[in-house]
Amino acid sequence: MTVSVLVVDDSGFFRKRLTEILTASGQIKVVGAATNGREGVELAEKLRPDVITMDYEMPIMDGISAVREIMKRHPVPVLMFSSLTYEGARVTLDALEAGAVDFLPKNFEEIARDSSQLQKILIGRILDVAGSSPGAKAAPAAPPATKSAAAPAPRQERGIPRGRPRTDTPAARPTQPEPPAEEESSRRATRRGPARHYNVVGIGTSTGGPVALQKVLTALPASFPAPIVLVQHMPASFTPAFAERLNKLCRIEVRQAEDGDVLRPGLALLAPGGRQMMIENRSGQARVRILPGDDRLNYKPCVDVTFGSLARSFPGKTLGVILTGMGSDGKEGCRLMKQGGSVIWSQDEKSSVIYGMPMAVARAGLSDEVLALNDIGPRLVEGVS
Repeated sequence: MTVSVLVVDDSGFFRKRLTEILTASGQIKVVGAATNGREGVELAEKLRPDVITMDYEMPIMDGISAVREIMKRHPVPVLMFSSLTYEGARVTLDALEAGAVDFLPKNFEEIARDSSQLQKILIGRILDVAGSSPGAKAAPAAPPATKSAAAPAPRQERGIPRGRPRTDTPAARPTQPEPPAEEESSRRATRRGPARHYNVVGIGTSTGGPVALQKVLTALPASFPAPIVLVQHMPASFTPAFAERLNKLCRIEVRQAEDGDVLRPGLALLAPGGRQMMIENRSGQARVRILPGDDRLNYKPCVDVTFGSLARSFPGKTLGVILTGMGSDGKEGCRLMKQGGSVIWSQDEKSSVIYGMPMAVARAGLSDEVLALNDIGPRLVEGVS
């Protein structure tokens, strides 16, 4: 099936180059091009493309305003192009909160070393986001919280989590005697026990993660009783701005992790982009170890690396949470956690922007609970002592 794309950018050179690359794939058809945000909104309404690529700095209407307008009228997966600078990070995070699904550097040299690799990355990202769910972001984010705000009261009643078994695999067909692992995880999710003590909570995510993490973490009180480590697939120039953003919005403290940081309750440490974060537990004190990024690994930071270190440092005493994201990073780390007796939660399909990482965990039978995004923060408040 051909994926239709609308290109929105005020640079004629960029529009032409991007159109050439995408069209050459044979899988993508560029159905229109707009020179500013207002024109992009109008063409999105008229052409109804499968994906929109969006610049953020344009005349008449900027990219963020255009994304907000598109999400109000007719939600479509939007891939933002941005600069890999602190200011570019700030603007991109605003665009993701407005409803954009993902982002890429606008400088093609920052994306790939050669033209063949560039084509592969661009086409792959367009095809990936074409299957995303921008409507999963439609629920408003939690309002900004001050550090002194009172802790939110735990919810007293809950519905059954909305993890949905797939119907396009043999495991989900009526003739199969065993239910899919995801369905079984959903059933287990209805049998929640009392609050449990964890030495640490690990949260891993990718596409859709910045907004998902904001929603989860803003639900936590300043007195949250466990340390938190966060792994978000994100460039090195973006993670400092993202940590600062979360820290301003949350009651807990959030900052980018540094080598030697000590884990403590009420503190969330974000893995720095371009490197790997591991947790070491020596003599009863848990510390962060930041290692150089290994080119053999697809992700820097990598959820599997961090979760694997948590499994070794705190066997049976870790809560792992996998949120929205492409691919399957986190599955093997969760497997190691489960082997040691720890607990795993995963986000459900309906509330995920990209149901890749949580699906991999759920289908492997590793999820103890499958939860809608809006339920994960309150569930942490009531389930971690």
